[in-house]
Amino acid sequence: MAGMTDAARPAADQQPTSSASSATPASGEEAADPYLWLEDVTGEEALDWVRERNDETLAGLATGERFEELRTQIREVLDSDDRIPYVARRGGLLYNFWQDAEHPRGLWRRTTLESYRTDHPEWEVLLDVDQLAADEGESWVWKGAPVLRPEFRLALVELSRGGADATVVREFDLQTRTFVEDGFQLPEAKSFVGWIDADRIYVGTDFGPGSLTSSGYPRIVKEWRRGTPLAEAETIFEGKPDDVLAYGGHDSTEGFERDFVQRRIEFYSGETYLRTGDGAADLERIDVPNDAEVDVQREWLTVVTRTPWTVDGATYPAGALLAAPFEDFRAGRRTLTVLFEPDEHTSLVGSVWTRHHLIVNTLSDVKSRLEVFTPPASAADGQAVNSGWTRRPLAGVPEFGSVGQIGADPHADDEFFLQTSGYTEPATLRYGTVDGDLEPVKQAPAMFDTDGLRVRQLFATSDDGTQVPYFVVGPERPAADAPTLLYGYGGFEISNLPGYQAATGRAWLARGGTYVVANIRGGGEYGPRWHRAALRENRLRAYEDFAAVARDLVARGITEPSRLGTQGGSNGGLLMGVMLTRYPELFGAIVCQVPLLDMKRYHRLLAGASWMAEYGDPDDEADWAFISKYSPYQNVRAGQPYPPALFMTSTRDDRVHPGHARKMVARMRDLGYDVASYENIEGGHGAAADNEQLAFRNALAYEFLWRQLTKS
Repeated sequence: MAGMTDAARPAADQQPTSSASSATPASGEEAADPYLWLEDVTGEEALDWVRERNDETLAGLATGERFEELRTQIREVLDSDDRIPYVARRGGLLYNFWQDAEHPRGLWRRTTLESYRTDHPEWEVLLDVDQLAADEGESWVWKGAPVLRPEFRLALVELSRGGADATVVREFDLQTRTFVEDGFQLPEAKSFVGWIDADRIYVGTDFGPGSLTSSGYPRIVKEWRRGTPLAEAETIFEGKPDDVLAYGGHDSTEGFERDFVQRRIEFYSGETYLRTGDGAADLERIDVPNDAEVDVQREWLTVVTRTPWTVDGATYPAGALLAAPFEDFRAGRRTLTVLFEPDEHTSLVGSVWTRHHLIVNTLSDVKSRLEVFTPPASAADGQAVNSGWTRRPLAGVPEFGSVGQIGADPHADDEFFLQTSGYTEPATLRYGTVDGDLEPVKQAPAMFDTDGLRVRQLFATSDDGTQVPYFVVGPERPAADAPTLLYGYGGFEISNLPGYQAATGRAWLARGGTYVVANIRGGGEYGPRWHRAALRENRLRAYEDFAAVARDLVARGITEPSRLGTQGGSNGGLLMGVMLTRYPELFGAIVCQVPLLDMKRYHRLLAGASWMAEYGDPDDEADWAFISKYSPYQNVRAGQPYPPALFMTSTRDDRVHPGHARKMVARMRDLGYDVASYENIEGGHGAAADNEQLAFRNALAYEFLWRQLTKS
């Protein structure tokens, strides 16, 4: 919703989760799994085991001049003062969060547009997280700060200990740059907060027993008034225990002030309610399919379909973007305008409102295209309503590269920021207006030499005949022994788009390696159909796609199995586990990061229950029948040609349980396999709390891959 951007429904793999250290095993499970004790995240016995594995890995990898040079080069990229300081516009000011060598935990700061457009903007520092951490003796990591419109004086700062998803919340005064004494505060929990006005907020948090869903998220939405105890906050909505989560938000658009509640029933299914009064019963459901995504901006309702939707005799395909006057829709009139309809080659990435226009971002065979859609002028603007929407290409957008992000303020005007980049083109940030010029305002520096590098898009044929796109970046004529690194994800309708990756460029491409990104099913590169093709019982298709790309690389003479490494994290870590156990002959080395691996117990660990719409329910016999075919932990066997593998996770990951990686490593070690592991104590699901940790983690992965694939 227009006013819910600071408390939006979290995306896949970006959700806060339970901070519980372990889960209770099901009956008989403890005896069947001798490594279950490693799920005790902070247990001393488990941590002793982790420390031993870390010491072994670091002694083998984190030594020598090459590793130190690699770590230094990556750290230089991450800390570079020449990076683009990306901003969010709030009122007349631009806000930025910045980390560098001097401020590893970061500065929250702001500037004016006029200053930002200069080479050296003048920043007003609002909060120094490093100083705060030092003063309070906490390992604080910045997690965001919803700011109250339209005054833009108050914020709800969210801070995490060590990078976990669970946060503390503190009210902050942007004028005095201090925390508000006796202001809104929440202890560490997986909370959702959002402003209603200066004296009220929506809050979802751990209110005590029974207040969380089985996924570990808030299921109760409350309105909390300033100066009253949290226990007296008024309940607005209660989801069911088996839901994923519920949250509330306020749209502060002048003349269109509204309040909404969203209930996520499953990961891809939910209900959106308009709050029509002050009580819990005053909720009106917006009548769209549960699996559709809805947004309301001023007069307009937009709907993105995930499956075909038939209404009033018209059928709209999956992946379409539809629009209707919101009040007409509430009144039962279902005349919808199709703004975008996908085909076999195109899909919707997203859309962003400016004050008078909708910028729509689409993909054509994983290549970006931007268009401007203008709705009929409204009576609120003092004009007569026109007959329909108009569309045109967004002028000034370069044809190369992909669109990384679009930033606009729909409350104010038609100005926007647009970032583009490519695998060999550093990011450029452009600023302009919909009806005016689009000019570069910031240019990221080139961080590695691209001379002689070539970017190609190729297609592999999967087992069922599906054409799977992938990008190859590397030397025109690579050395005979040069390694190739294949990356993939393939889940939650997340797309892997071309973009400049400076750390990969320095650590891999500049050393003569080839880098490959596979756009396998399960992702969103071709919209909902591409994602749905690898859901649940069809999950193996994602893995078949990835294996097909690996084979295609060999068939084209780009690499050989012994020189082909692969890397992925989270859902991509599950992908790596499947490659290891089902397709070991295709790879010379594997790096598996913050992974899901024990798919028999994933739904019992932290946020796992929320992902059953993606993978299935292991407790259901029919579902386990297809999950068991690929679950890496259950499919480890003795005497297999598994390539060397490095598993990386974080003790503070309260999203994907570190027990997945720990248990996999323990089982493989006991079977005599060449496997290494590194568990960072901090970092949450990103496995790094600051740039120093991130550079170290990345250097370990690249050093491991280079050693294994080049034998040097």
